Order: sequence, then C-alpha cells, then structure tokens
Amino acid sequence: MLYNKEQVDLCRYRLEKAKEFLKDSKATLAMDMFDNAANRSYYAIFHTVRALLALDGKDFKKHSGVIACFQMDYIKTGIFEKNMSDIIKSAFALRQGSDYVDFYVISHDDVRKQVEEAEIFYNNVKAYIDKKLN
Repeated sequence: MLYNKEQVDLCRYRLEKAKEFLKDSKATLAMDMFDNAANRSYYAIFHTVRALLALDGKDFKKHSGVIACFQMDYIKTGIFEKNMSDIIKSAFALRQGSDYVDFYVISHDDVRKQVEEAEIFYNNVKAYIDKKLN
C-alpha cells in the first residue's frame, strides 16, 4: 500500500515521540518515580498506536477511541497478538490510577513490568510499520 507524505511524516513524528516517552519511562523508573514512569510508559504505547493509525488516516479525540480502533483493526484481525491488547489495557488502567486516584500506590514491580511491556509494544509495532513503509 502506498501512503502519502503527510501520513508517513505524521507516523514517523509520533513514533519518535513514543520513543522519547519510552526513554523517559526508563529514566523515571531508575529514579524510583513510579507515577511518572507509569505515565510515560503508557504514553509511549499510546503514541505508538497513534503512529500506526496515522498510516490509516485515523485519529481520535479520546484515548478510548484510539485503543478501541487498535483492538478492532489490529487485534481482532490477527495482525497483532492478543497480548498487545492486554498490554495497552493494563497500561491505561495503571496510568489512570496513578494520575487520578488519591493515595494510589504503584509497586516497583508493576511499573518495571509496564516499562518492559511498553518497550515490547513499541518494538513490535515499529517493526510492523517499518515493514509497511519499506
């Protein structure tokens, strides 16, 4: 499939943004800033999905729309394994709790796992995108 320049540029921009968020998640985890690491790792995943959707010419105002579209277009169709859906849902829930719930406590293990899964998610989607663009 051929993509127009705008789609490709937006996709690459969002992938770069996701990569920066992933880097931030690792740095904040190393500083024991668990809420920040949860937030940054979620946004790494979120912007990775938005990069993918840019190639489809799709975007949504709400996070739930981005996630639902990813699940419908990429999980249910078998392009990505179901565990990719589990990763994004888990990251969304952890970020929601840490950002909005008073006295929410995140464990080091939970955040470490999420940061690791965010990297797996990013690498899998980036490989798929790279294949599509080459």
